[in-house]
Amino acid sequence: MGGLLSYLWGGAPASTEREEVDPATGLSPKERKMVEDAWKLVNQDAKGNGVALFMALFKAYPHYQKAFPSLAKIPLSELATSKLMIAHANTVMYSLTSVIDNLSDPECLQEMLQKIGENHGRRKTGQQPFLDLKGVFIQLLQDKLGKQMTPQAIVAWGKTVDVMYVGIFKGMDITSEDD
Repeated sequence: MGGLLSYLWGGAPASTEREEVDPATGLSPKERKMVEDAWKLVNQDAKGNGVALFMALFKAYPHYQKAFPSLAKIPLSELATSKLMIAHANTVMYSLTSVIDNLSDPECLQEMLQKIGENHGRRKTGQQPFLDLKGVFIQLLQDKLGKQMTPQAIVAWGKTVDVMYVGIFKGMDITSEDD
């Protein structure tokens, strides 16, 4: 009854309120804020977390290191301090920051993602490394953010990565059509 009275007097009860979901990202405003807030924390150590991401990827999937010509011959034990690795990790973190910063601008977001896809498509990267990276990335976020990575935050990040991959894979497809 209280819910009905609240509705009649000018407001729906919190339990029935629905946030509008952005059709381009699939994120509600609350989910987008979770992602943006979490990323601010991760980005405080962009260099360290970028290196940690690649180290985790190469530990879980050692064959991917060979896909990076400049990193392929560096022993895993030395990779974290390699300036080549740090530079690439920084580039990826800057790209991720640009993606997160543009979640509210779907047109710009899709253009950026498509460009990333085209760049990786020219290198014949394929989709599987990205799909494998998703689990590594979400785990890294959980390790770095601890309790802030609630089940809702994990879902929001999953949606964010999925929307990234739609744009990236579209760019990869365009590049493969040009071949």
